[in-house]
This record gives sequence, structure tokens and C-alpha cells, in this order.
Amino acid sequence: MNATIKSEKKHFPVLLKELISIISPLYGGTFIDCTFGEGGYSEKILENKNNNVIAIDRDYDVKTQSELLKKKFNKRFEFVNSTFKEINLIQKNKNIKAIIFDLGYSTNQISDYSKGLSFKSTGKLNMKMGINKFSAHEVVHKLEQNNLRRIFKNFGDEKNSNLIAKKIVSERKKKALNTEDLVRIIESSYKKKYTKSHKSTKVFQALRIFVNQEISQLIYGLINSFKILPIGGYLIVVTFHSLEDKIVKFFFKNYSEVSKISRYLPEKKHEKKLFKLLNKKPIIPSDKEIALNPPSRSAKLRYALKINDNHNFEVFLKKFENLINIENLYLNL
Repeated sequence: MNATIKSEKKHFPVLLKELISIISPLYGGTFIDCTFGEGGYSEKILENKNNNVIAIDRDYDVKTQSELLKKKFNKRFEFVNSTFKEINLIQKNKNIKAIIFDLGYSTNQISDYSKGLSFKSTGKLNMKMGINKFSAHEVVHKLEQNNLRRIFKNFGDEKNSNLIAKKIVSERKKKALNTEDLVRIIESSYKKKYTKSHKSTKVFQALRIFVNQEISQLIYGLINSFKILPIGGYLIVVTFHSLEDKIVKFFFKNYSEVSKISRYLPEKKHEKKLFKLLNKKPIIPSDKEIALNPPSRSAKLRYALKINDNHNFEVFLKKFENLINIENLYLNL
């Protein structure tokens, strides 16, 4: 899903006004932009001369944009080419006021067909976002049918996951499959000629999530962000599909209430709450923003204020253990 759109003049970060309204009372400090992308959030935050930004992105191709901001804001801007799962490597003494995640993909990333994120791409399957251990090509050609099915079903909610996986395994015996071959296989697995969205959307989403380990990146990114965020700091997350939002919603809700004895860990005692939720429901784009930037229609912004330094995330990890285990199938490649 696209997080921004781009014209010749400027790009439009999703829910920018809403984000700034949340962090504006903080009156200066360091903000961590975990998904730098085209730099929209970072640049807006840096307009206040009392602010500093540490930006993180796994995509090598955002280096040019990061260098422009470095030149403009000098020591107030720092860029780290890394995955946000490793955010805990940042020093705690940075006076961090907020940590921000925008989990969408920019238009430039989607339209860069060499990355292969879109079903409109051609050639060898890829989907790598810069720091990866494997590509979609390896996934499609090396994993067993049942494991492919699990990826398509759990990460894409693909109803034809088993048939698509079966056809992939059958056809890859004949030749190496490219992007066009995968799209053809997916389309041939649907009986209906027309669907609400493109037939390949869900499988491509599932492969993209798996290749980039987006679920474990998010889960451990949230946990490690909590560890370096001081009490009184904000954790802000913008999601673009239901699986991401489910994870973020559980994380905030579960740790903003006095925990009940978990059915996952029945022996566990009650814990103090870690967050204060200032909005129980997510913030969504206005009709005006959606009209300007249609891909923003699926965006949801959730945020919380850290109020306690105690942390034990066993319940959170247990809740999504199955998804983490599916991502660990890459060990079979």
C-alpha cells in the first residue's frame, strides 16, 4: 500500500497534520522516524529548530533524499540505513520524545519495478527492500507447497492459497517462474472473471510481507522502541492493512490496561500498565485527504503515551507466535 503520492512539486505524507498535532506539545527534542521513505515526516518535524530527527530506513534507494535533508538540517538530522527492528541499538540518552512508524510503501517504491513489489512488474521475482536475506524468487522456487499455502493464507488472506501453491510447485518443475508467470498462475486459480481488486493483490502482499519479514520486524520493532522510549514519550504507528493494525491494536490495548491473568500464561501475575491511550479508536484520513491521495483511505494511526518502564512482552509474543513461526520458514531456503 502506498504511504504517499508524489507530484512534480511535493509528496504528501499520510495523516501529517494529525501526527504533528500529537507531537507538537513536546516542545523540542529528538524524534525517531522509523520509516524515512521520502522524508515527509522528518522534514516537517525539523521545521522546528528545537527538534532533531534520527531517521531509519532499510531501503538503500532513499539515501539521496536523506542526503538532501542532511545538507539542509546538518547536525539536527541523522540517517541510519537499517531495519527498525534494531532500533534498540540507538543510545538511550538522545532525549527521545516520540518514535514514529509509517508502515506504508511510497509511490516511488511501488513504481520501481526492479523491486518487484507490484504485480505490474516484469522479470525475475524480487520484492527485497534493501536489507534482506532472500528474495521472492527463492521463496516461490524452494518452499514446499504447504508452506507457500501458509504464507498466502496467513499474510494475504488468500482464499485460493492451496490451489495457487499447488500450481506454483507444479509449474516450477518445468521452468523458473518470473513475475508474469506468477500473475498468470494466480489468475488461472480464480473461477470468476472479475474480482473487486486485482487477483494478484493478496499473494503479492503475502510474499512482500514474508520476504521483508514485516511481521517480526513490526513486533520486535514495537518492543525495542518501548525499551528506548523514556516515560512521557509517544509511540505512534500508521498502518495500511488489517494484519498490521491487529498487531498494533493488541500491543497498545493489552499494555494500556491492567493485565488480566492470560490464558496463554495462566501462572502470570497482574502487571502494571505500560501505556496511556489518548484515543481508543484509530485516527483515519479525512475525506479531503483521501480525495487528494486515494491510497491513504486504508491508513489508521494509533498512538500511546508511555507511563511505565516495566516490560514483559511474553503475552504479545505468544499472541502472534504463529505468524513469527511462519516468517521463520525462511530458514528452510
